[in-house]
Amino acid sequence: MGFLKKFLYSIGALILGLAVIGIFLPSRAQIERSITIDASRATVFALLNDFHQVNKWSPWIEADANAKIDFFGPRRGVGATVIWDGNIVGQGSQLITESVPLERVVTALDFGDRGKANAVFDLSEADDGTEVVWTFGMEFGFNLVGRYIGLMLGSIVGEDYEKGLASLKSMAEGLPRADFSDVDMEHVVVEALDIAYLPTASILEAAAISDAIGKAYFNILNFIDEYDLQESGAPISISRAFSGSEIRFDAAIPVRGIMDSTPRSGHSVKLGTTYEGPVVRAKHIGPYRELGQTHDKIAAYLAALGIERNGDAWESYVSDPTRTDADELLTYVYYPIVPGDF
Repeated sequence: MGFLKKFLYSIGALILGLAVIGIFLPSRAQIERSITIDASRATVFALLNDFHQVNKWSPWIEADANAKIDFFGPRRGVGATVIWDGNIVGQGSQLITESVPLERVVTALDFGDRGKANAVFDLSEADDGTEVVWTFGMEFGFNLVGRYIGLMLGSIVGEDYEKGLASLKSMAEGLPRADFSDVDMEHVVVEALDIAYLPTASILEAAAISDAIGKAYFNILNFIDEYDLQESGAPISISRAFSGSEIRFDAAIPVRGIMDSTPRSGHSVKLGTTYEGPVVRAKHIGPYRELGQTHDKIAAYLAALGIERNGDAWESYVSDPTRTDADELLTYVYYPIVPGDF
């Protein structure tokens, strides 16, 4: 009996000692990991600001491939939410609470009975691209067991953070390289337009393309005049295909006044309609010869945000090049996208 009392006293003293020590342990634990990624901040930010993209590089999704994942709220930015339920990762949710383009993403994590935490991604320019600092912080309050767990947080979470950052780096560096941060991108829904158009081809040289599109518009305008149609918008060109060193596109002008008697066949110029639905629209100001750079930036934007194209791109030439300086020419570039990615 004496041995049992001594044993119980010892256990009690140990528990009391641990409790006393726990009171003086930090009530908050924090770890930090960083990496430099050879990609633009715009690309990296896009991979952090959308849980659909995060799940492509997250170390925890890979660890529990059978976990059930659901998304709520806006697709990107503040309010975007992901909820998970898995045998390994358990149950929890994550909410974007702050989103500063190209600079920071802050999320709130809720692990249910296991507590709450926050994660912060800070982005900054580096000589080799973008530096990402990933910080994880967890409050334990007066949960003394939690405070002891906090002492081991670095070894528990740190390795996964390093693995996740390495995966993020690999994904970002595998995407198109163009930095799209200086392009004004909009997500809009466009209506179909009636157009008079002429299928056209040209070699991939600026002068040749300009000559081909000029001749095409001349023929379209003659068609419009011949059949008493009216122009109803800026001229456009719809990209159709690249074949070796040749580009094929439809030169087109929006029109109104089409009647049942207006011929729809038998002419080189045809009547049709444009795409209708969600698009990404980019604003390009400058010479036409620089439009290729804008297309490259749109392609990088779509890839970084995980947006799928849904048809042929087109350009709308808003400015009159005979009255506007080349550096001030306004062109809108449209890329149809899948409705679910809007």
